[in-house]
Amino acid sequence: MRGILKRAKGDKRFRQGYGVAFFLLLFAYFSTFYANRQLLNQSGKVEHSNKVIANLEIMLSELKDAETYVRGYVITKQPEFLSPYYGSGEKADSLFNVVLQLTIDNAEQQERLTQLKKDIDERFALFLASIKIFDDNNRQISDSLAQLQLKSEMVTDKIRKAVTILQNYENRLLLLRDERMKKTFDTITAITLISVAIAFLLIIFAFITYKREHAARKGTAKEIEDYQQQLKKRIDELSKANTELIQVRSHEKFAATGRIARTIAHEVRNPLTNINLAADQLKEEVGPNDENATHLFEMINRNSSRINQLISDLLNSTKFSELTVTKISVNDLLDETLKEANDRISLNHINVIKKYTSGSCDVSVDKDRIKIALLNIIINAVEAMGNREGSALTLETKAEHNKCRIIINDNGPGLDKEALTRLFEPYFTSKPKGNGLGLTITQNIILNHKGEISVESTKGEGVNFTITLDCSL
Repeated sequence: MRGILKRAKGDKRFRQGYGVAFFLLLFAYFSTFYANRQLLNQSGKVEHSNKVIANLEIMLSELKDAETYVRGYVITKQPEFLSPYYGSGEKADSLFNVVLQLTIDNAEQQERLTQLKKDIDERFALFLASIKIFDDNNRQISDSLAQLQLKSEMVTDKIRKAVTILQNYENRLLLLRDERMKKTFDTITAITLISVAIAFLLIIFAFITYKREHAARKGTAKEIEDYQQQLKKRIDELSKANTELIQVRSHEKFAATGRIARTIAHEVRNPLTNINLAADQLKEEVGPNDENATHLFEMINRNSSRINQLISDLLNSTKFSELTVTKISVNDLLDETLKEANDRISLNHINVIKKYTSGSCDVSVDKDRIKIALLNIIINAVEAMGNREGSALTLETKAEHNKCRIIINDNGPGLDKEALTRLFEPYFTSKPKGNGLGLTITQNIILNHKGEISVESTKGEGVNFTITLDCSL
């Protein structure tokens, strides 16, 4: 195991190599992400400059169209020429507002646009004045109109120059932004090439590492697997030894109980016989006429018989008896036992859940005595659950390794640790009317069949009995 840990420490340099490569790729990714954001930003600014230039050009075009419409009216004297003119002012204002909004973050351009707005307003005012002078002179060209036209052309030239300056400024910005876009694009290309190179180097590093460490890792995995198998084997051995120890202690405890029972029977029955003989002698001497004495003699005989019966029950519960063996399926055995407890189960409204094995699981047992053992467990479970809502008795059978297992589980109040350790002791009971020999008899019957019985319980979570018998071949 120390060798395995040493190899794991030796892998640190490879983890560091992968870590460095990972952080380099992560850095390349974030750099690419940042460069892309810059590229998008520069692209947006380029588009912004193009919009400014385009809108200025359209606005200038609208101004020229307005001038054309007015001249057409003066030349042809047809009012129809003025219809498009009347909308050109609003269009020019709308386009101007768009440009003003687009350049709101540029103080220099804003200042130029402010002056441009004054010139545009003056030009449209001159248009109106020219139309008015022309109409007032009966649509005849006059000297004042000619002078006004000269002034209008000067303002128009001023507007054209202002627009040209604005567009040239945006063109310079456009060139600058195009250059920045090119640099950003070159940066992205460089980062991409670096990322590809890092990835390629990482692949080479991983391949070399894999070839170098594959054999060592394979050996390490084999050692770990062997160690796990050994550990599992030892755990299984300990578990098996613990189970056998519990069974041996159970057998020893049962044997000791039997010896104590026989000793008690011998030590109690001898003086009890003398008491009975003395009582019979006194009864003959007193005679039948003394009613009070007769009543006392009957009391002595009755309690003497009761003591004798208790001793007989204790001896029977701890004594192996001769078995009349027959072959039967554990599933049929449980069903027959359930029939004898059916009345109690129905009265207490207990739900019976069967989880029988579908395969063959036959045992060679004394059917009547095994049924007594099973019935004691089932009745105890029924009485423990009582008439509680949701009470359930689960009966399960399994065939495992030439053994037949019977599992009887209830969802009653369960047992505490003290009750669990004393469960098979004679005369131990938690029932007000029980004699405490039922489970002792059950244990005697199971052990007499060379079987095993165990119990598990947690307070408030019911009791689980497991009976293991040899399968009949």
